[in-house]
Amino acid sequence: MEPIQKAEEGYVVVVDIEVDSVRPEPAGFTLQGRGADRAEYRLEMHLDIPVDRHTQTVLGEMLAQSEWRILRRAATPLRRARTAQKRKPVA
Repeated sequence: MEPIQKAEEGYVVVVDIEVDSVRPEPAGFTLQGRGADRAEYRLEMHLDIPVDRHTQTVLGEMLAQSEWRILRRAATPLRRARTAQKRKPVA
């Protein structure tokens, strides 16, 4: 997979996955593959529209030859509360 030129601000790459297998499900697909970290990953894709057998077959073949890059928005560190300004004692 080609490296990201510049990820959208605030997003970091979690994993790049090369799909090894695709299994059709009643309402979508289950994709399995390995990441660059050699860990196994499973992605479950749900479709909200009905898909006929022919379309399901074509989509399955296309997905089986795909690579996925998963990004997430990086957690931002909490800002420390400003220290209270020194106040003059009330007389």
